[in-house]
Amino acid sequence: MGVKHYRPTTNGRRISSVDDFSDVTKFSPEKKLTINKKKFAGRTKGKITVRHHGGGARQRIRLIDSRREKFDVPASVVAIEYDPNRGARLALLHYADGEKRYIIAPVGLNVGATIVSSTKKGEIQTGNRFQLQHMPVGMQVYDIELKPGKGGQMVRGAGTTAQLMAVEGAYATLKLPSGEIRMVAKECMATLGTASNPDRRLIRWGKAGRMRHRGIRPTVRGKVMNPVDHPHGGGEGRNPIGLKRPKTPTGKPALGVKTRKRQASDSLIVSRRKRGRFVGS
Repeated sequence: MGVKHYRPTTNGRRISSVDDFSDVTKFSPEKKLTINKKKFAGRTKGKITVRHHGGGARQRIRLIDSRREKFDVPASVVAIEYDPNRGARLALLHYADGEKRYIIAPVGLNVGATIVSSTKKGEIQTGNRFQLQHMPVGMQVYDIELKPGKGGQMVRGAGTTAQLMAVEGAYATLKLPSGEIRMVAKECMATLGTASNPDRRLIRWGKAGRMRHRGIRPTVRGKVMNPVDHPHGGGEGRNPIGLKRPKTPTGKPALGVKTRKRQASDSLIVSRRKRGRFVGS
């Protein structure tokens, strides 16, 4: 894992960097574990509902085993693969009964290693998956369930990890990468370790063309638009937005406004994540 820099032969190359793929051992995916990815370009019934989406390289979705319900069946790691749909690497597991499955690979998991998923206590080893109640306090975990048996939903991005703070009563307390501290049922499963490819955040994309390959279209600032197109638009020269606070293109307040709707799980959040203050525009 790492970031590779090229000789600055062009303006785009001068500031860009790429993933070096030194940890990848297999470059063609298992065909039976992939499906076609259908693209909608951020449109619903032809209308743009999500801006800046469209185009991009053709991709196939890897079918990730987020539940790992083959309990107490050892699996050997036969390959570490690249996934075009996420930053973390995938580990191709070969179970003792002959079945193959993909999981999100942790940092330090190598080809030839043997890992297991279990609802009972087991060996504390990177890549093993247990219930939170059977893990030592202070362990780093990722791919965490929110509901027992539903499969991993939290902490799945490249280089992310959560810390198990405590297990008391019916709940386990976790400190998430955002800084939020929340409780989940102690029967929820999690994988030991840190999601792979932590250097992905250091990549500089360098030019617009690489963003188009990722399916991201150009992003235009609202203040350089006309008033008819955006609440920030209008004015002469480099004027400020002319409003007390930023707004979305549809006129709703933006930046610093709470968007999370009231949910039943709010009572399980011990401490909210700390947000940075918005300064200027």
